[in-house]
Amino acid sequence: MNRTARAFWVSSPGEGELREVALPEPGENDVLVRSLYSGVSRGTETLVFRGGVPESQHAAMRAPFQEGEFPAPVKYGYLSVGVVEEGPETLVGRTVFCLHPHQTRYVVPASAVTVVPDTVPAARAVLAGTVETAVNALWDAAPLVGDRIAVVGGGMVGCSVAALLARFPGVRLQLVDADPRRAEVAEALGIGFASPEQALGDCDLVVHASATEQGLTRSLELLTAEGTVLELSWYGDRQIALPLGEAFHSRRLVIRSSQVGTVSPARRASRTYADRLALALELLADPALDALITGESAFAELPELMPKLTSGEIPALCHRVRYADTP
Repeated sequence: MNRTARAFWVSSPGEGELREVALPEPGENDVLVRSLYSGVSRGTETLVFRGGVPESQHAAMRAPFQEGEFPAPVKYGYLSVGVVEEGPETLVGRTVFCLHPHQTRYVVPASAVTVVPDTVPAARAVLAGTVETAVNALWDAAPLVGDRIAVVGGGMVGCSVAALLARFPGVRLQLVDADPRRAEVAEALGIGFASPEQALGDCDLVVHASATEQGLTRSLELLTAEGTVLELSWYGDRQIALPLGEAFHSRRLVIRSSQVGTVSPARRASRTYADRLALALELLADPALDALITGESAFAELPELMPKLTSGEIPALCHRVRYADTP
């Protein structure tokens, strides 16, 4: 049987198109998934869209089911939710999450999909990959009860981290962003908000996710002595400068990187990638996380949507892509 689907490709830096793709016949251990929703993570995906992945990071930045090569043409994405139409009996009819690019239908190994819990709506499950990043970050950061914490950068990753930190007992927590519109998201998540100038200092931990030189500099300024900045931003092909003179050494400040590509060393001996993703999906039962989805468009609109997300014309956290009206 010859079956086809449609997929979004970056045809050249800054330009995208929908292409027809041939679907392989599912094998004994495969599933055929019909997409319901996918999510555009504005930070990483718009960097890919503009061709900003450094050559040295082409291998590290590959998505699990990516086709093509950076900078283009490339089929990229990793936040897909759909329903299993064919495959093992235990999965047929189930709603699943998969780290797959934007595509109407796809065939993947059954081991590549994770069943979405009944407590999590499919439309919210597109956040699973980003909440998984937040889980890994907090395994790296190891916050303590009563810590004074700031999350600098109210994008999709920063807000996900803040949403999880809001559950820690006794913490003083602020979401810090230069965009005053992020105050509405912070309120929905039940946490405090501050502009960079008004943020509270003496922090034990600052999680930085603004992907700006100014944000990382301000993160260092907010630390108490011997405090830690956990750096979640990825700058792609950009160079940044930091004030590592002055009191950086005398205050014994720490900048630590965190990246979701590997399970945090703090849990690597006892948690698998599947465990981490399953936990992220369980955490999505909280309806407050709907605040991270700030827009929705039909799949057919992706070629026109991506340039607007990349330029900031559409100021999104997670922009959801809808497939229900796609033939």
